[in-house]
Parts: sequence; structure tokens; C-alpha cells
Amino acid sequence: MGIGSRIKAKRKENRFTQIELAKLVNVSPQVISNWERGYSNLSSDDVARLADALNCTTEYLHGKTLSEKDEQAKLTPKDERDMAKRMDKMKRDLIEGRANGQALLHKGEPMSEEAMESLLEALEMAERITTLANKKFAPNKYKDEE
Repeated sequence: MGIGSRIKAKRKENRFTQIELAKLVNVSPQVISNWERGYSNLSSDDVARLADALNCTTEYLHGKTLSEKDEQAKLTPKDERDMAKRMDKMKRDLIEGRANGQALLHKGEPMSEEAMESLLEALEMAERITTLANKKFAPNKYKDEE
């Protein structure tokens, strides 16, 4: 789930319309719509104002925690570095496969650059969720080894 989906989910959970949320964070309703659909990027100030208005953490909006209440299960800097290395390798493999004519296909056509980025985003989110779940349920004797 990307940041836009999280914004929309929290907005609906708080029973705000896009217009109401826009007033709270001092932007237009169109900006809220664009954020939710992933059509425009958010600044760190935007994310902070949204987190305040939606009563959640910026980490939750960025997808770094499973839920806004899940503060104890955070990724360590080592987890982030390891994940970044794995994601870089996946991206290189996708680009190399595309250059060698071995690209992933979608409906019989080579995957577009935008589709590859979406796939990588989904894979990164899955990696984050899996890492956090493993940290949460790992026996205590393994937790200090990080």
C-alpha cells in the first residue's frame, strides 16, 4: 500500500471528505485527490501536516510501520540498508532483462518503465511487511543479534 492509499484509508477512517481534509492541511481538495491517487509528490511538511490531521505518524504514512499504533516494530538502519540492496538488485535485474529482450510481460507486451516502478514499490512494501512481521514474531534470543 502506497502513501496515497494510506492517506485515503486514514481519511475515511476519520470520516473526512477530501474537502474537510484539505481545509485541515491548508491545501485544495484537488491536491488531496492527487496525493491519494499518486499523481503528485508530498513534501515532508505535507506529510507532517497530514499525520497531524489524520491522527497518525509520518512513519505510518510512509509505510515504515504496519499500523499507526505499531511503533515497537520498526526497521533498523541495517534492515533499511539490506532492503535497499535487495531492491537495487531487483531493479538492475529488471532493467538488464529488458535490455536483453527478456523483459517481464504484461498482457503480452514488455513491461513499461512505470509498470516496473509500480512492481518495485509493491515488492518493497511486501519486503517491509515481511521484515516487520519476522521481527515481531522472532524469538527473543534472536532479536539482539541485529
